[in-house]
Amino acid sequence: MIAATSDARLVRNTSLVVLALVILRLVAAAVTPLTFDEAYYWMWSKHLAFGYYDHPPMVALVIRLGTMILGDTELGVRLVSILSALPMSYAVFRASSILFGGARVAASAVILLNVTLMAAVGTLIVTPDSPLLVASSFVLVGLAKVLETGRGVWWLAVGAAVGVALLSKYTALFFGPAILLWLLSVPKLRHWLISFWLYLGGLVALALFSPVILWNANHHWVSFIKQIGRARIEDFRPTFIGELVPTQIAFATPLVFILGAMGLHALAWRKAGALPARMLVEAMFWTIVAYFAWHSLHARVEANWFAPVYPAFAIAAAVAAHLAKWNGRAARVTEFCMRWAAPSGVVMFVALVVQADTGLLSGYRRDATVRSVGVGWRELAGSIEKQRVRAGATCVLAQDYGTTGWLAFYLPPGTCVTQQTQRIRWVNFPEPTSAELQGPLLYVDEVSPNGLPPSLTKLFTRTERVAELPRKRGPLSFETYALDLLVGPKGDVLDRTPPPEFLP
Repeated sequence: MIAATSDARLVRNTSLVVLALVILRLVAAAVTPLTFDEAYYWMWSKHLAFGYYDHPPMVALVIRLGTMILGDTELGVRLVSILSALPMSYAVFRASSILFGGARVAASAVILLNVTLMAAVGTLIVTPDSPLLVASSFVLVGLAKVLETGRGVWWLAVGAAVGVALLSKYTALFFGPAILLWLLSVPKLRHWLISFWLYLGGLVALALFSPVILWNANHHWVSFIKQIGRARIEDFRPTFIGELVPTQIAFATPLVFILGAMGLHALAWRKAGALPARMLVEAMFWTIVAYFAWHSLHARVEANWFAPVYPAFAIAAAVAAHLAKWNGRAARVTEFCMRWAAPSGVVMFVALVVQADTGLLSGYRRDATVRSVGVGWRELAGSIEKQRVRAGATCVLAQDYGTTGWLAFYLPPGTCVTQQTQRIRWVNFPEPTSAELQGPLLYVDEVSPNGLPPSLTKLFTRTERVAELPRKRGPLSFETYALDLLVGPKGDVLDRTPPPEFLP
């Protein structure tokens, strides 16, 4: 009775902590401008389809649901992604309690996951990794239920979770090898390899993913070629592997990273948990990590690509804190990390948001966040709109998808905005009308010492620089955008060069 009361109190307190973290992210979402990727995905959400050049469609649907509730605002774009931390936390709690027993490990896993920057920023900034992170948690709990109950019907739930993960990002393909590795490494689970339930679950995943396959089939397989083509090694550049650990220390936050690494060691060396539970966590973690370690031998691996391993990593961290037996310095390290992991994670998150929004912590000097976060864009877009109206421009052109997304989001609704190049990105969108493209057109791009691209000067009978406008964070300008009026197109304004995936 006392244990049940204690567990109930622990669950309640954990729920309150998660809820407080979600509220903190909602506040941050409301005051932080969109990143260029978010603005791009927001444009997707206005033209829903079964696939896009870069990714499957789930991120567009997540944004669409949020903007249906709160409109085309920063908070509206991010609302559903942030709230998805609630079902994600439930799934991690259930998976942890099934695999390793007791509420303490489960509660710690939930809190440790939520205080990582991967989960905090990864649900605040809406990318395909956000729904993938949530789906990964449900893949884990589905597999835990297969182990707990021995009932084949749970493979259908696993298939559904994998299907949703595949609708989020192609990285979910690695769940197949991870599950196979788990079944092969645990003798008592190998019977599932000849069970129709396993393959029925696979068919569920395939059925959910099939619209993406059909979209690719109708678009020359461009999305598959783009993403799977990244695995092709064209040169050997091992310098990128040196970035993996430092970036993951930051994204996990240092103290959670230490606990997670210790937990993986404990699981590998049989210091905690039964074999099926230990191997499940290890397989879900190392299969994806091994691939990205190999990928880093020839190309950069972005830190957020590791999102699907974080539910398993958080469980490993909780195992290190509560189940593994440590002596001496190791015991003191785990106690210190567990005590300060949550506070330090919150401090890191708040500091990152403050820096991205204001630049205060660096004395307003330039840092990595200013390129991706659209700070200053609302004011810049207001100035661009005045110039557009003054010049009578019928459409605004940009050269890259990020600037296109920011312009579309921050200019008045209904303004014609389009990317002049890379038309494959916009195959799901109606093109500007011929009247809109007859101009005059306003071309917006960062100031270049070489002026307009030669392709544009040759395409129009007259070009005129009408303004140069700064983008500011705090009191300092860090970018200047040139506004050029383009008059009298001599041909098709839009560059229809095939994407690089189709070039020899």
